[in-house]
Amino acid sequence: MRDTVMESAQDCIASILTARSLGFAAGGQVLLQGIDVDIAKGKRTLIMGANGAGKSLFLRLLHGLLPPSFGTVRWHGERPAKRAQAMVFQRPVMLRRSVIANLRFALRVQGLGWRAREAGAREALEMAHLTEKARQPARLLSGGEQQRLAVARALVCDPEILFLDEPTSSLDPASTQMIEDLVNAAHARGVTVVMVTHDQGQARRMGDSVIFLHAGRLAEEGPRDQVLDAPRSEAARAWMAGRLYTRNDF
Repeated sequence: MRDTVMESAQDCIASILTARSLGFAAGGQVLLQGIDVDIAKGKRTLIMGANGAGKSLFLRLLHGLLPPSFGTVRWHGERPAKRAQAMVFQRPVMLRRSVIANLRFALRVQGLGWRAREAGAREALEMAHLTEKARQPARLLSGGEQQRLAVARALVCDPEILFLDEPTSSLDPASTQMIEDLVNAAHARGVTVVMVTHDQGQARRMGDSVIFLHAGRLAEEGPRDQVLDAPRSEAARAWMAGRLYTRNDF
């Protein structure tokens, strides 16, 4: 009995989020079902799968943007989950104000005073290589610059966990590299990263572990190299090889 309790406590320490029997339904259709995963604290977890597998939906459920129809998502951090999390979408959402004002706004929402907001905003500008564009309207930035600002705006609030939904899918290689550098620098500071990607190369560069979804279900999960190089499920093997797999069993 004591060993079971100790193992459970160790699991809580190792995980920052856990999903149990997680599912979601809409319009009478079950889109996700029966997902059990543990998001390791301080690690980089990549969510992969074919189009329509439920990756973005799963990310939103983990982040709390949507309430689950079934099951639970449990937060293991000490701070309230909303304040400890941040999310970056595939298409960045810019406020109708300057680049630096976007950053100041995020810091003001956190309750920081003027001096702290100014210092934090300046540091984030430098981190994102946007100092020279500080006074420019954020919506006039290029796509890559907007995404860098979105990542910097998420990180300036010092989250414990950062969710990203295919943040580089429409960017050129140079912009992709800059986004990856920002995310990896955050990870090096201890931020847990959960990111959706369709790019196997990016998964190799960015991931510690991989969650692979197929048809709204968990096909497999494990260390990056195991899932990418020797997947156990037929769904994952087919997708890695560029083949279409339509069956719902794995």
